[in-house]
Amino acid sequence: MKKLLYLYIILGAAIGCKKNDLPIITPDVITEKVKHDTDDPTIWVNKKDPSKSIVFGTDKDTDGAIYAFDLEGKIIENKTIRDLKRPNNVDIRYGFKLNDSVTTDILAFTEREKQQIRLFSVPDMKPLDNGGFPVFEDATAQDQNLPMGISLYHSPEGKMYAIVGRKSGPLDGYLYQYELLADSTGVKTKLVREFGAFSGKKEIEAIAVDDEEGIVYYSDEGKCIRKYYADPSKGNKELACFGGEFFVDDIEGIAVANNVHSTDYIIVSNQQKNSFNIFNKSTLEFVKELNLTTKETDGCEVVTEPLNSVFRNGLFVAMNTEKNFFFFDIGKLL
Repeated sequence: MKKLLYLYIILGAAIGCKKNDLPIITPDVITEKVKHDTDDPTIWVNKKDPSKSIVFGTDKDTDGAIYAFDLEGKIIENKTIRDLKRPNNVDIRYGFKLNDSVTTDILAFTEREKQQIRLFSVPDMKPLDNGGFPVFEDATAQDQNLPMGISLYHSPEGKMYAIVGRKSGPLDGYLYQYELLADSTGVKTKLVREFGAFSGKKEIEAIAVDDEEGIVYYSDEGKCIRKYYADPSKGNKELACFGGEFFVDDIEGIAVANNVHSTDYIIVSNQQKNSFNIFNKSTLEFVKELNLTTKETDGCEVVTEPLNSVFRNGLFVAMNTEKNFFFFDIGKLL
């Protein structure tokens, strides 16, 4: 009986430490539900008409998809990519050079069960990858060839890279960085470096690249948020490992919010507490914790330019475990 009582006390304490009593910030829009399991969003801003911007989000399953949503949260079927094998994370960049006269915006995502990354043009949703680019081809250990996280990086010199994480990996070199190269025969990938420390606890999934400063941030889920240079020529030295003490358990999705009231922020999902921690990007100091009413958020994304009358200050998107995504005007958060 004493053992049972002790177990109840421990269980109660564990639940209590994860309780979220923060003031509630309600979403402006909740999307229609996907079929299986939402995981990670990205945002394509329509430069000609921001009100027609698109939010893309993964449905992580063997019969998965990349769903497209309008700013009212409605599914755009003709922009949705279906029949995918466990798409995990997704990202967007602008102005990828296909040849001397043609550029396109691109959407990249990991397709875990096929051990590859995919690449599509946006907004016409045409594949640019001839079916997919294999990743982690030299992996020998179990789960080390299963891609999960991805973030694109567009360098000041115009080079485009994909930085990819996986289900498990070594204590050093967990992330692989591929350059995306286009010529008359199509698009190819070239492995340019292996980098990134890993604590050995849990896994690394969430990756975000700040193109403005050329910095990679990623969540070492059981340890901290790690910071590296995005340009391979600047080396593999870790620049920071911060914020771990502010999380209950898994450190998850990362979004970089630049130029919000003249300040730059990093927003990170505090997954098991159902909250988000915000850090000052310049100092890496903790700013505040928010309750956005999402449950166990994996991925999140942000843009800080006005889109329409609802998202006047920009848009923050967070995954929710109820097969949907929550949209917030960024002014509610910062």
